[in-house]
Amino acid sequence: MRLSLWWPRFYLLDVAITPEGYLVPLTDSLGLTVSGASAAGVDGYQEALRGLQCFIGDPVGVLDDVVAQEPDFVMAHVLKGYLYGLSTERAARPVTQACFSAASGLPATEREQRHIAALGALASGNWHQAGAILEDLTIDQPRDVLALQAGHQIDFFTGNARMLRDRIARSLPAWDEKMPGYHAVLGMHAFGLEETADYARAEAQGRRAVELEPRDGWAHHAVAHVMEMQSRQRDGIAWMRQGSENWTKESFLQVHNWWHLALYHFELGEMDEVLALYDGPIFGARSTIALNMVDASAILWRLHLGGVDVGDRWAVLAESWEPHAAATSYAFNDAHAMMAFVGANRSDLARRLLSAQESAIG
Repeated sequence: MRLSLWWPRFYLLDVAITPEGYLVPLTDSLGLTVSGASAAGVDGYQEALRGLQCFIGDPVGVLDDVVAQEPDFVMAHVLKGYLYGLSTERAARPVTQACFSAASGLPATEREQRHIAALGALASGNWHQAGAILEDLTIDQPRDVLALQAGHQIDFFTGNARMLRDRIARSLPAWDEKMPGYHAVLGMHAFGLEETADYARAEAQGRRAVELEPRDGWAHHAVAHVMEMQSRQRDGIAWMRQGSENWTKESFLQVHNWWHLALYHFELGEMDEVLALYDGPIFGARSTIALNMVDASAILWRLHLGGVDVGDRWAVLAESWEPHAAATSYAFNDAHAMMAFVGANRSDLARRLLSAQESAIG
């Protein structure tokens, strides 16, 4: 049975009644108190969280269903806001802001209030501020796996290699293999270790994460990075091929992982394999998602530098990038959009992008 009680600190505390008749706060599977939710709502939230941890499924759809039933569920709004805010898509910003507004108006615990503050910073484009808020939160709450993952993604997008490692390493002593989501913590730590050139430990952590959760696309990705940095192309091809069913099925990281496979083939001079992957899982569907188009630009630019004729592929890719020409939401995306505009000889779009950049800087 679940009840909602107003506590003196002015937030709504959801409680359950034990068989012995005691009132206990409603918590998630890691023992963190949640506000505005039922046990069923928490189950849905944790399903969406697992989707984010593995980069699979439709966590947004799950959260939409949860919020429709439980509009006061603070962390459901927060998680949805992170999913949009960390997409690097300018069109996602209004949704991130709406999630922040919805969560801000709800009674919340101190931990949840700090999440809301981080989401607000992210919605305003203050990525470093959001990362700092989440860092302080995980110092106090090292088992807050969403705070760890949102912070980790911010470190990734802002290129903070040390924090990619240390944000996670600081929390590891509070975790063990019996805890849900432990694989994700290991996978994030593996990527941080790789980004700070600790390759042997990175590979060991990444492989262990995949053993615990074969669907963990980020851990697969971490090991792929290790093999790339060590020029172990054949090992990398074997690693990605043997686990492809796990990191491709319903995965929103699959294009990037296919890109890593293509990169191994490129370095081995196997250009037919690269073009087949480009025309297939990398850009065969002509995705308009920025992160997927980044991978398409990155592989075509390498082929261009290698003197490979890519036919009309630049023109098709430039058309997909065109709506993003004036986005100025993430400089890394803009650089890859420019590759496509230059490759396609679309000077009109190149000028539009440069003008938008100048306005954003000014």
